[in-house]
Amino acid sequence: MTLIKSISGIRGTIGGKPSENLTPIDAVKFAASYGSWLKNSRKKENLKVVVGRDARISGPMIQQLVMNTLIGLGIDVIDLDLSTTPTVEVAVPMEKADGGIILTASHNPKQWNALKLLNEKGEFLNGAEGAQILEMAEKADFTFAEVDVLGKITSVDHYIDTHIEEVVMLPLVDAKKIAEANLTVAVDGVNSTGGIAIPKLLKRLGVKVIELYCEPTGHFPHNPEPLKEHLTEICDLVKREKADLGIVVDPDVDRLAFISEDGEMFGEEYTLVACADYVLSKNPGNTVSNLSSSRALRDVTEKHGGSYRASAVGEVNVVQLMKETNAIIGGEGNGGIIYPELHYGRDSLVGVALFLTFLAEKQMKVSELRKTYPSYFMSKNKIELTPELDVDDILEKVEAKYSEEQVSSIDGVKIDFPEHWVHLRKSNTEPIIRIYTEAKSQEKADEVAQQMIAEIKKIANLS
Repeated sequence: MTLIKSISGIRGTIGGKPSENLTPIDAVKFAASYGSWLKNSRKKENLKVVVGRDARISGPMIQQLVMNTLIGLGIDVIDLDLSTTPTVEVAVPMEKADGGIILTASHNPKQWNALKLLNEKGEFLNGAEGAQILEMAEKADFTFAEVDVLGKITSVDHYIDTHIEEVVMLPLVDAKKIAEANLTVAVDGVNSTGGIAIPKLLKRLGVKVIELYCEPTGHFPHNPEPLKEHLTEICDLVKREKADLGIVVDPDVDRLAFISEDGEMFGEEYTLVACADYVLSKNPGNTVSNLSSSRALRDVTEKHGGSYRASAVGEVNVVQLMKETNAIIGGEGNGGIIYPELHYGRDSLVGVALFLTFLAEKQMKVSELRKTYPSYFMSKNKIELTPELDVDDILEKVEAKYSEEQVSSIDGVKIDFPEHWVHLRKSNTEPIIRIYTEAKSQEKADEVAQQMIAEIKKIANLS
């Protein structure tokens, strides 16, 4: 059982002992820290926070603890109840709120939950702000409101519908063209809130929907991370029902994966590539993804005359670089689409609408669209080191060895070779180096990874 405190929020397994797991005491303490930080930083009366959750089983309990802690601080709460991460992000500025909390452990299994924290723009807090909240939580120096100035909870149930309308109204989303394409789409909502939002969006776009695991019970029928090995049922369903494609989201609906009509994965890395290809074809500009995302986005961006940049891993880092470079679309290779035309956050609803418009315009099968992109293959590995080894020193020696190549050290060490790349990142919690590689064949990606593992062992005198 685990409790992980980081600058992006608090995440842990339900049950167990306080400070070791995500218990009611930890939920209250962290909500109090966030609320107190808001009061200190916003310096205004009548603060308001939007709260929403995915469908996991512990959600109602954690939500009540968090909301009542906030009203105990004198902060008003807008309760979205069952929602999605991007929906909460959209709701915060619409409500003119001072912040937001999303209760979700994203792709983690059902025993996990988390508090994800937003600022007044509906965007994730930066590192400095997150560090301040962690420090306040450690000190537990909270001053709660007196009885006459307690906050109040207002329930609002329209924001998924509002979010859908905001998506449909985007200039590059063509609902009429999608409806005319007469598409049939299978959806795996992993029994969370994607099972509410994605079918609603598709029906609004005139698409016939086949639902799989779209009841928001929180009992995930398979590992909720949208990877190929977890998605055999929807792949079979797409083929059996002769659907035009399949759509898969994670429990909080910020990661998006497509299934081609032949039951094969479109490729999670290529969700962003395809959406960017469409957006750039209409509005050329710059793009951003993180260092561990596919080179295919760079290729597509340069094809349209734009400039591609890579950020450190983490959504807040991608967003920051997107703002600095005026990127018109970006995201993460794990299926996260960030389209600033609506908001700066990973949004599967936006991704679905852009992709379907592109598909309808192209009038081709999903598998045919996939073949228009360069094929890259990834290998993801890790090497466990002994605690006494200096991981930073090892990474510095790797960086020095490849100094004549294109090297980035903004997040571990990323080495760009002409035909492939290697990205090494250390764990913040254990003596592990994660090794990501990409090449033009799976065999080459695996080979490069094993070569790098051997080099690291040699440097560390482990061979």
